[in-house]
Amino acid sequence: MTDLFEASGIHPPDAPLADRLRPATLDEVVGQDHLLGEGGPIRRMVDAGRLGSMILWGPPGTGKTTIARLLAAAAGYQFQQISAVFSGVADLKKAFEAARMRRAAGQSTLLFVDEIHRFNRAQQDGFLPFVEEGVITLVGATTENPSFELNGALLSRSQVYVLKRLDDAALDQLLIRAEAQEGKTLPLTTEARQALTALADGDGRYLLTMSEVLFDLADTRPEPLDVQTLAGILQKRAPAYDKSREEHYNLISALHKSVRGSDPDAALYWLARMLNGGEDPLYLARRIVRMAVEDIGEADPLSLLVANAARDTYDFLGSPEGELALAQAVVHLATAPKSVGVYEAFKAAKKAAAETGSLMPPAHIRNAPTQLMKSLGYGKGYAYDPDTPEGFSGANFFPDEMERRTFYRPKGEGHEEKVKARLERWAAMRAARAWPGAG
Repeated sequence: MTDLFEASGIHPPDAPLADRLRPATLDEVVGQDHLLGEGGPIRRMVDAGRLGSMILWGPPGTGKTTIARLLAAAAGYQFQQISAVFSGVADLKKAFEAARMRRAAGQSTLLFVDEIHRFNRAQQDGFLPFVEEGVITLVGATTENPSFELNGALLSRSQVYVLKRLDDAALDQLLIRAEAQEGKTLPLTTEARQALTALADGDGRYLLTMSEVLFDLADTRPEPLDVQTLAGILQKRAPAYDKSREEHYNLISALHKSVRGSDPDAALYWLARMLNGGEDPLYLARRIVRMAVEDIGEADPLSLLVANAARDTYDFLGSPEGELALAQAVVHLATAPKSVGVYEAFKAAKKAAAETGSLMPPAHIRNAPTQLMKSLGYGKGYAYDPDTPEGFSGANFFPDEMERRTFYRPKGEGHEEKVKARLERWAAMRAARAWPGAG
């Protein structure tokens, strides 16, 4: 339902600033030119006068609801909105029935579903026949990755469009519009204005909400606010981070790849982002241990000890002191020589083991605790490596039915340079000898 203000297009006098500045046309939407600008996919739909069902995926405050409203107006569709947070099956049935009645009267319906990912799988399936029949054009809004949260059948009937967080230029454009709307400038120094934009973190609605507080101060403070005073007036915003959702996986991936890419500064930044977002430090400690064995391995065996020591240190000290140990481990790993030699070798060895899992060890390295085993040749010809002049027998330790394979191929970085030299020397000695069972 609409009230008199909404029906007339006039905002009530006590409406929030963000609502009063809501764009009236698609051209006024900031920060989404890749979708709405000339040649953008949504713009092409509008120009053609026919909308397709779509999912708008993006952070809060980037214009998902506004775009849906403007699309309906531009294409001449009836706009109907429901929220998955407050709606159930009965609400959906009413919406579908209303849309069917409009269709019979020749009126198309754009059904906007906010937080669509909060509907369960069965409820999402309920949209399918109405989308297929053209009873509704569905526009769903979500802050979560649709690949994980929405049914494949629903996704196959919709286009997914990714909205970008608003950059500094887009946020500054909103501030200019707000100042024009209020008829006064924000009482901020240049540095404080930049800090305000940074605090919004890409969320236009949040920026305007904070600005409204500052506009109220404009008439009472003769001097512009500096950064420190601004921080005292506005509470620090909690970063956009959900430990159980996609942002969690994006940030841990960024941390891991920064370490792998030998960038300690970026690695420290992502570590701090996750800790500030409330991530469990012991989860981070486990991932740091994984980085040590997966990306560094024998190039710097000390890295595994450092990673484990950081975990133990955090377990002993707790936050915030123990977080410094995690930071030290991240820097050590990022600056250490890298090798995936052990990681790749073990993957190849597991594959070979799965393919040849029934082969027995060669007889000369089998234990022979009984006379029967000895009579069967168990242990016969075994060369005890420490008794050889070089401490290396060159015997074959693979199954007799299996050709020798090389899984571990050190790259020669860091500690692995010495390992590689030893392996090459042993390979040459193995090839030159003919011990029983030698390969």
